[in-house]
Amino acid sequence: YPAKNQQPCSTAGFSSRIRTESCFLCQCSGLRSAVPLAVVEEILLNLPAHQVVRVCRLVCREWKELVDRAAHWRERCRREGIQPQDPSRAPDGWCQFYFLTKKRRNLLKNPRAEDKLQGWKIVQNGGDRWVAEENRNPFPDETVTKCFVTSYGLCLKQQLIDLKKEGYNEAFMDQLQPHIKISDWYAPRFDCGCQYEISVELLDRRKKPICTFQPEKVFFQQWNDEPWCEVSRITLTVQLFPYNQTKSRCYCLCICSALFQMTHVFKDYGPGVQFIRFTHGGVDTQYWAGWYGIRVTNSSVEICPAEER
Repeated sequence: YPAKNQQPCSTAGFSSRIRTESCFLCQCSGLRSAVPLAVVEEILLNLPAHQVVRVCRLVCREWKELVDRAAHWRERCRREGIQPQDPSRAPDGWCQFYFLTKKRRNLLKNPRAEDKLQGWKIVQNGGDRWVAEENRNPFPDETVTKCFVTSYGLCLKQQLIDLKKEGYNEAFMDQLQPHIKISDWYAPRFDCGCQYEISVELLDRRKKPICTFQPEKVFFQQWNDEPWCEVSRITLTVQLFPYNQTKSRCYCLCICSALFQMTHVFKDYGPGVQFIRFTHGGVDTQYWAGWYGIRVTNSSVEICPAEER
């Protein structure tokens, strides 16, 4: 199993690492007959996981059996506070679950518009173009404060994820076939119709699609109010002036703003996946100048254990 955020190393660095691990292996071999297995297991639990797999497991048959036991990885997970999403459902393989969980992270750069459009390739930039701005309405996660906004011409942006550079080499992906979970949050304005679309492709080394998730485009009508989604209501005070400008009246305007989450999990996608191409965006269907189109934020692509649903 590759170490988290493992980077390619030079020949000299690789040789040095081999010498270090060989020396460690010799030391371990000298201990195997003198130390009870219960003590050995406790020592293994206090060593880095990747060293246990790469080195300690090779010392002897007894140590290999210790490392290969589900109990070893279950205990390691317990000590490090790693738990399945559903505690009542044990993972099929605790070792695989441990490494995938430790390495799990969002592979998309700048998913919350915190650095404006940095990290994204602009595929379509219609109307008044993409823009990053503060969220108009509260997001479920209070740390998400910004979003990307589309305009009256089609706006699409994209990221290409190189799995090898992210620490997931071809053998790892082919043999383990970990689940690939994508998530994207999008929201319309209540006063303007708009369209949302997304496409996520798993690509081979030549960047040819192996598997694609591309649901139908989502359309929102002007003055939309979706009863099946969670709706947040914000009351604003609007001051209206009559023609004579001598009196004013205050009205309460109830604005319904909906947040939607698009999710998908790739499973059993087959061998050869080396890249992931994530594309999303949309357009304002009223053709209004400015930024009245779909809003997107908090997008994610994660390599996760098979137990994730």
